[in-house]
Amino acid sequence: MMNPTKANNIFLGVPFIWGFMLMNVGLGKSPTSEIKIGIVLDLQTPFSKICLTSINMSLSDFYENHSNYTTRIAIHVRDSLEDAVQASAAALDLIKNEKVSAIIGPRSSLQAEFMIRLANKSQVPVITFSATSPLLTSTKTPYFVRATLNDLLQVRAIAAIVKSFEWRSVVAIYVDNEFGEGIMPYLADALQDVHTCVTIRSVISLEASNDQITNQLYKLMTMQTRVFVAHMPPNLGFRVIQKARDIGMMGEGYVWIFTDGMTNWIGSTEHGSNLENMQGVLGLRSRIPKSKELGNFSLRWEKIFGQANAKPNVFALRAYDSITALATAVEKTNTKNLRYDNLISAFLNNTTDLGTLGVSRYGPSLLKSLSDVDFNGLAGKFKLVNMELEPSTFDIINFIGKEERIIGSWTQSNGLVNENPTSERLGPVIWPGKSTVIPRGWEIPTDGKKRFKVGVPLKRGFLGFVDVKQADPRKATIPTGYSIEVFEAALKRLPYSVIHRYVTFDTPNHSYDTLVEQVHNGMFDAAVGDITIRANRFVSVDFTLPYTESGVFMLVPMKDNENNTWFFLLPWSLGLWVTTACFFIFIGFIVWILEHRVNTDFRGPPHHQIGTSFWFSFSTINFAHREKVVSNLARFVVIVWCFVVLVLTQSYTANHTSFLTVQRLKPEVTTVNELIENKEIVGYQNGSFVLEFLIKKGFQGYQLKPYNSAEECHNLLINGTSKGGIAAAFDEVAYLKLIISQYCNKYAIVEPSFKSSGFGFVFPKNSPLTDDVSRAILEVIENDEMQQIENKWFSKKSNCSDPTFIPSHNRLSVSSFWGLFLIVGVTSLLALLVFVAFFFYEHRHTLYEDSEISFWRKLTILVRSFDEKDIKSHMFKDSAVHNVSSPSTQCTPRSSTMQNIPWPQNPSENMEFELRRVSPVPSEEFSTPQLEQDEDEEANTLREVE
Repeated sequence: MMNPTKANNIFLGVPFIWGFMLMNVGLGKSPTSEIKIGIVLDLQTPFSKICLTSINMSLSDFYENHSNYTTRIAIHVRDSLEDAVQASAAALDLIKNEKVSAIIGPRSSLQAEFMIRLANKSQVPVITFSATSPLLTSTKTPYFVRATLNDLLQVRAIAAIVKSFEWRSVVAIYVDNEFGEGIMPYLADALQDVHTCVTIRSVISLEASNDQITNQLYKLMTMQTRVFVAHMPPNLGFRVIQKARDIGMMGEGYVWIFTDGMTNWIGSTEHGSNLENMQGVLGLRSRIPKSKELGNFSLRWEKIFGQANAKPNVFALRAYDSITALATAVEKTNTKNLRYDNLISAFLNNTTDLGTLGVSRYGPSLLKSLSDVDFNGLAGKFKLVNMELEPSTFDIINFIGKEERIIGSWTQSNGLVNENPTSERLGPVIWPGKSTVIPRGWEIPTDGKKRFKVGVPLKRGFLGFVDVKQADPRKATIPTGYSIEVFEAALKRLPYSVIHRYVTFDTPNHSYDTLVEQVHNGMFDAAVGDITIRANRFVSVDFTLPYTESGVFMLVPMKDNENNTWFFLLPWSLGLWVTTACFFIFIGFIVWILEHRVNTDFRGPPHHQIGTSFWFSFSTINFAHREKVVSNLARFVVIVWCFVVLVLTQSYTANHTSFLTVQRLKPEVTTVNELIENKEIVGYQNGSFVLEFLIKKGFQGYQLKPYNSAEECHNLLINGTSKGGIAAAFDEVAYLKLIISQYCNKYAIVEPSFKSSGFGFVFPKNSPLTDDVSRAILEVIENDEMQQIENKWFSKKSNCSDPTFIPSHNRLSVSSFWGLFLIVGVTSLLALLVFVAFFFYEHRHTLYEDSEISFWRKLTILVRSFDEKDIKSHMFKDSAVHNVSSPSTQCTPRSSTMQNIPWPQNPSENMEFELRRVSPVPSEEFSTPQLEQDEDEEANTLREVE
């Protein structure tokens, strides 16, 4: 345990502060109660000198303004000697020997961890105004009071700055202790929320030499990222920034962002001369609101330290507010319980310092009073939320020479607030190198030691994508091909230059996975070629947007349809042909039913009626029917049917024209299932992921044959399965188009397609080039330049047509016209239903008047009635009237004839009479037109009598 006498002797090395404090505490009315408060600080540091001065001034001001208070704070100071163990020993001495009621300190988060645990056991509140690490809140320590801001609060402010300038990667530089490590997980999460990543974490020891700092900065200088977030104590931070300036890392293109752990010290009493190294730096600083009390305090501060420009930093102000808050809480707390209980020693039953540690009965009450304190202090509003200082506003400062400019602010409720309302970003900002251009946040290292290396695959086939020709090994690799030209076109559209060189890589087993892995390992800065974007590759690298069409298709040989006898049947499917024929017959039947009783064109011998019905229906194909349709129901059906026929004929004509012009060549195979069922052999490109795809689809190993080039694929397809070749080739659409461009109309790309992502360029994870090159690819695709590149490398022969994707089912089927068939079917059935309803109504006496007649006899009567002419129809009324008024008509004989007719006396006789009248007569009676006319006149007269 630290000797308290020694500690006090050390502290007497600062006689002015100690004497001033004793003088102020001793003035005024004698206190009725003395409350012992311990202070643990690194007394040999300027930080402690500043904070003790502020504490002394706070006690003096407080009791001068509250001379009537009945309590007084008595301070007991211990030196932690800048060591965590010594800080814990000092706290143990204060608790055990001095029986303090609270402890102020320590300075650092490292010293606070064990010290807080001691205080928690003894129920003595520990109040810190400088330990900011978020790790301290992770331990369950109810007696820890943080009278300063948690570092966790500023990570979202840093993320907001990064998002404002659209930087996608940052380098974190921090000290390797609790202070630095505590903020890193939260900073990484906050940056990830704005789609930015921490690419490098650079850890620097607090005891690092200048050479070690310089070497670490040189390593960062060779990286691409140029945005640095520094979180470290000021004594180390200012050394780092000085070395960065010496090696040129404070020039144009660099970005430095300081957390408030450093920014709060810039321009203060201790580090007031460091502004000249801070040109262009951005920093966060807790906002200190201006007040009359702060102005008076600053004037007294300058008199004490004798510097015209000296300013108290935020920690000095928070030390002042912490003492004010503690003195206020002490006054509100009942002093009757101002003692310790030796409870811990009873449980531990040992004689060690920890075993004899007592428990304060005053601590819980003091902690409760402290949580209720609420006032406006020098550093702003003092209010504890969950025993931590309430969040405040962070100012965003741009350091320009020896000046500071506030360019914005950040709060939890409003987020980033720009000082210039007309701009979306913070600003205006003067960046390192006195530049006003917003840095893009990364650079391609061009220091002569490392240049941007682009890996290209060494291919044996499909050289239209990448072809490496290296005549002289001493010269640089100069690849050519479609992929290379697209990459070069994209680089030209970047707003900056990328100096690169190509390096050939021989891919083992023809697989690009090894090449992709080399980008991940750092051997290459990028990889360019016909590299497919795949999910398993995305784990280790990033891809740009695809620059080719996507999808795996099937390539099959074509056969000529010119000599096909039944070629005219191809536009329609068999189902559509059968359905159309059935509907022709159906419509003819419906029209015959509707017209038979009223239209002489649909009467006569049975063979004549059948022929007329078929003729009428099928002649609607070219609208050549000459029979009149007199029934309104039949006319309605015919109108709808003619519309359907028009659509069918036009569709047939259009599809047949397509077959004659575009699809004269027919693929030999159209479906994958057909290949699997017939156990055909298919091909795939050697080393391609298509092999896995084909196995999943159901192909057996013996059905799969690899090829390495377009020429080899062509030879396999020409030979066919019977000669050791293949029936079809499966590959990505870009390769298949290359084959078709070389072999014209010999092959066709057949749908359906299977999903793939196309070709892309490979970059390391979180590379800033990925987004920029992707954007440039889109510009190339949307421009005519992409079409020119495709024409150059995949140009077709003059007699070649476009490599059209031929669907596997290109005939018109019933599903294409089921709506039309439904309409005409419903229309016809509806017309038939109406006709039947009227017919039954007209012959209702036949159905209901005589119940003695059997059902089959009634049905026979109805059928014979249907076969008769409908005398009531206007078609026959006109002819009947004409025949009666004709001069040649013999009225007297007809009347005598009518008189000789044996009229029935009852309904049954009437029915029998009607049956006799409509019964068939011998064929010879119909041999003369005069006899048929007499029969018609007799029937007409009979109707009139009835």
